[in-house]
Amino acid sequence: MINLGVIGATGSVGSSVMSVCAAWPDKIHVEALAANKRSEKLLSLAKKFNVKKIYPYEEYGGEGLEKIAADENINHVVFTSSGTSAIKSLCSALKAGKNISLANKESIVVAGQWVMPLIKNSEQLRPLDSEHNAIWQCLHGENKSFVKKIFLTASGGPFRNFSYDELKNVTPEMALKHPVWNMGAKITIDSATLMNKGIELIEAMVLFGLNENQVDALISPGSFVHGLVEFDDGSVKMLAAEPDMKLPAASCLFWPERFFPCDEFKKPDYKSHEIKFYEPDEKKFPAIKIARDVMKKKGAYPAVLVGADEIAVDLFLKGKIKFTDIASLIEETLSAWNINEPANLDEMISCVAEARNKAKELSKKFSV
Repeated sequence: MINLGVIGATGSVGSSVMSVCAAWPDKIHVEALAANKRSEKLLSLAKKFNVKKIYPYEEYGGEGLEKIAADENINHVVFTSSGTSAIKSLCSALKAGKNISLANKESIVVAGQWVMPLIKNSEQLRPLDSEHNAIWQCLHGENKSFVKKIFLTASGGPFRNFSYDELKNVTPEMALKHPVWNMGAKITIDSATLMNKGIELIEAMVLFGLNENQVDALISPGSFVHGLVEFDDGSVKMLAAEPDMKLPAASCLFWPERFFPCDEFKKPDYKSHEIKFYEPDEKKFPAIKIARDVMKKKGAYPAVLVGADEIAVDLFLKGKIKFTDIASLIEETLSAWNINEPANLDEMISCVAEARNKAKELSKKFSV
């Protein structure tokens, strides 16, 4: 029996995880739930799954997340919340030997050098984001020394065929309409700028122990192919599936067994998919190039990127900067960074907050 704690239960990925739990009550017992606030959705989930332990972050803060990590009745913790608030509880859960399903980019991008050494075996930390999950599955059973390069795919977002001049006039309402995935506002905007893919490249480099030259991205409209691994002999493994987060959720929860995610899950319709790949256009979408530069610099720069991106997206959603200003503001924040190398996890996390402040300060010149 999987005794589960879910951090971020009410978000889009968390909802997919809960759908899988509902489909397999004889295999999964939900022991605890955490979300940002005590919403009707959280209370409804608690009632549906008969969960007695709920931890709204606005009431418990990090203490509630630590309780889930330390709970002896829980043997598997799912992290789907965004931001840096769950990093320390992730470390605690890993130290406690619990299995982890992870869909929190910041944990690896910001704190990877502290998180990764805590992993006790190759199957303890299971990437839940669709692209990293695909790479993780493709690498299973392979000798990593023969890996030439991995490719994360992106749909290209709603503006793939826009000119740069057209991108200047993109509104928040336009950018929030993703052509494939149904996600929260922040990640939807990141997907439209391709910053989401850039951050995922940094995450993949750390997760799979690769260098920056071994990690790349491809545009694949339709999102049927989620990831590819190219080996030294020229062969390529790829994972293809309908774009539905219930599938990577089920693969993480039940690994190495494979159970059907849930009754309403759509099986692949091969004839309806045309598989094509394109290079990302870094001139129109400079965010991905910015992330590549951060991959090379390492140090505090990934944390700065995360903090600056949070502010830039928020300002765009509020109508205070243009769509094309998002990448420009992030780049200026990175260029202005002059704080010493963080010596520990707390200092690295504080770099995210410092970057937020610096981005707010620099944003004044971009005001619409």
